[in-house]
Amino acid sequence: MVKLTRKRKKALGLGELIAIALGGMVGGGIFSILGIATENIGNATPVAILIGGVLALFAAYSYVKLALLYQDEGATYSFFKKAFPQSKTTSSIIGWLIVFGYISTLALYAFTFASYFCSQIEALNHPIWQKIISGLIITIFAVINLVSVKGMGKLEDLMVYSKIVILLFISGLLAGKGDIQNLLPVFESQSSLTQILIVSSITFVAYEGFQLVIHAYNEMANPQKNIPKAIYSSIGIATFLYLILSIAALATIPKEIIIADKEYALAAGAKTYLGNFGQFIVIFGALLATSSAISGTLFGASRLMAVVANDGYFPRPLGKKIKTYIPHNAIITMSIFAFVLLATGGLQVILEFGSITFIIVSLLMAYTNFRKRQETHSSLLLTSVAFFGLLLAGLLIVYFEYTENKEQFLYIISIYILLGLGAIFYSKKNDPERV
Repeated sequence: MVKLTRKRKKALGLGELIAIALGGMVGGGIFSILGIATENIGNATPVAILIGGVLALFAAYSYVKLALLYQDEGATYSFFKKAFPQSKTTSSIIGWLIVFGYISTLALYAFTFASYFCSQIEALNHPIWQKIISGLIITIFAVINLVSVKGMGKLEDLMVYSKIVILLFISGLLAGKGDIQNLLPVFESQSSLTQILIVSSITFVAYEGFQLVIHAYNEMANPQKNIPKAIYSSIGIATFLYLILSIAALATIPKEIIIADKEYALAAGAKTYLGNFGQFIVIFGALLATSSAISGTLFGASRLMAVVANDGYFPRPLGKKIKTYIPHNAIITMSIFAFVLLATGGLQVILEFGSITFIIVSLLMAYTNFRKRQETHSSLLLTSVAFFGLLLAGLLIVYFEYTENKEQFLYIISIYILLGLGAIFYSKKNDPERV
């Protein structure tokens, strides 16, 4: 009986793998980016979201090819380490970048949860209370992850399937009340091609999460077929969800309201245009989606942090586990750093730090696949488009940050400097025989 149970647990099918990816992707991203995107490019927001989805597909191409070659559940960090075994410092830097990229998304989801929650309670609708609520929701899911992996897994499955249904329902509610004429003209005066591409780059963080499929490599059925199907399908589904939600929102809620309350854009005006029931569904959907993403991100990323720590690139205590499988120190540490990021930065800085970080990491994967394209049997054209597309996206965000908000730009740069120093320190400290 025990053997049958174990066998079943190691046979995750395509549907389950798609759910894993969507659990990580469809979280705070769409609820956070809608207001910022509308503020910058207005009705062209759905166009930018679509371009962001296409960029994510190109980025995923390299992940898929490398996953099929190396067959390692460590994903990005392990792929680079295996491809370039002598590059200790770069491997350490990638490990730090990925982990802190996940920490930024954890902060983003918690910030979005708190923004939507506090928007409905007058006494709590203040930045200080938003940060307190953000910290509380991270703490709740940290405790759940620390106490019971089984309980967390069941809760996550329920939240993933429920939030997809609710998001589709919200889109239907909005579309039923909306007027497609509100989306015209699509390209307004502020919607230059450069601005649209910049916003597309910023939306990239909303597609982060498809890599979680690879972390389940040892537990899936037929990985050679299911990894590409699961990753490409999940990105396609997420793009479709984001598109219909953004189109429906812009068709129903005036842009002025979305921009004025960009931190909780979908809730803005929901009561006026959808009634009490519609407002409840929007708020509930946002809270459910962000909760699911917090739980899944904390679960997967803490285990990645433990792997990097056991390789000597983080303090080794972060690799310790209780009950043989729960990386308790990593869970606690990630939660603390996420709250520090929340306490010191606003929505836009968290969003853009996350986008830049995952673009950098994806760019490194595209470069790795380019170098190994003979072994991965990759298309030179697709590999090149992925590399240069991600490079352009990264440069556009940096340009935007530098020209629009130098103070925020310097804050992000200072974070990268600290991460780089930490990664270099541990790469030098690491025993060469362990690499």
